[in-house]
Amino acid sequence: MMRHENHSFTSDFILLGLFSSSQSSLVFFSFIFIIFIMTITENTVMILLILRDSRLHTPMYFLLSHLSFMDILHISNIVPKMVTDFLSGSRTISFAGCGFQIFLSLTLLGGECLLLAAMSYDRYVAICHPLHYPILMNDYVRVLMAGGSWLVGTVNSIVHTAYALHFPFCGSRAIDHFFCEVPAMLKLSCVDTTLYERGVYVSGLIFLLVPFSLILVSYVQILLTVLQMKSSEARKKSFSTCSFHMIVVTMYYGPFIFTYMRPKSYHTPGQDKYLAIFYTILTPTLNPIIYSFRNKDVLEAMKNMLKSNFLH
Repeated sequence: MMRHENHSFTSDFILLGLFSSSQSSLVFFSFIFIIFIMTITENTVMILLILRDSRLHTPMYFLLSHLSFMDILHISNIVPKMVTDFLSGSRTISFAGCGFQIFLSLTLLGGECLLLAAMSYDRYVAICHPLHYPILMNDYVRVLMAGGSWLVGTVNSIVHTAYALHFPFCGSRAIDHFFCEVPAMLKLSCVDTTLYERGVYVSGLIFLLVPFSLILVSYVQILLTVLQMKSSEARKKSFSTCSFHMIVVTMYYGPFIFTYMRPKSYHTPGQDKYLAIFYTILTPTLNPIIYSFRNKDVLEAMKNMLKSNFLH
């Protein structure tokens, strides 16, 4: 056993990835790369707009700036390695590199789950209790929400990264995934991980089901308030906004819950990596579009920034 443990700490892992180095996969590779560039550009522009335009210095956009930063870090933690592996033909990743991917990924995934719940609360207060909004969403509260998301996500990640990497990996070191993710790695362990899986399930309740339930409750309350509006145009706009938000939230939480809250024995080879595309690659691209670029204030801020740079 000691020989196996030593072996697990000195050998590299192999990431099987999403695609093989073949001509048929070049189109899919190009699509992933374009999505990566779009995500970095969209979220960077969003952060710059929020920093530059005083009209966007509100709790909602403060939280959105943190969401954009999380999305930039998350996709940068995964796609550049995928691109390098595809171009070089080498799919190895060191034990330390794998550990760093797990740590950063879990920090950002957990933090984003909490941040999305905080954003839904912000919208609930703004629409359902507008007169109390300056008090319920003051500077202290918004900093506490954002900072708490980062802190709790980091602490949770440290615990899970330490536990996931201490298991011995005695057999194949080929991870059927495009990055190091806990469920995919547990399948390589040669010891019983049932107890740890229960811990993952508990974390899933805290970071997935509870925030997702709070988001659903918030949007139900928002929709009930919207139905009481006299203006049909306002109702139509609010329904459109809420429906787009819920689609993105479901795309993020749904595959995430399905991946992390099932026992290891129910995971089929390769299934997790296709589910992970939704919450690691697609939603970071959609978040700025759905939450920000459809907003009139953001479009106005972008127009002013372009005018300013052009005139300068």
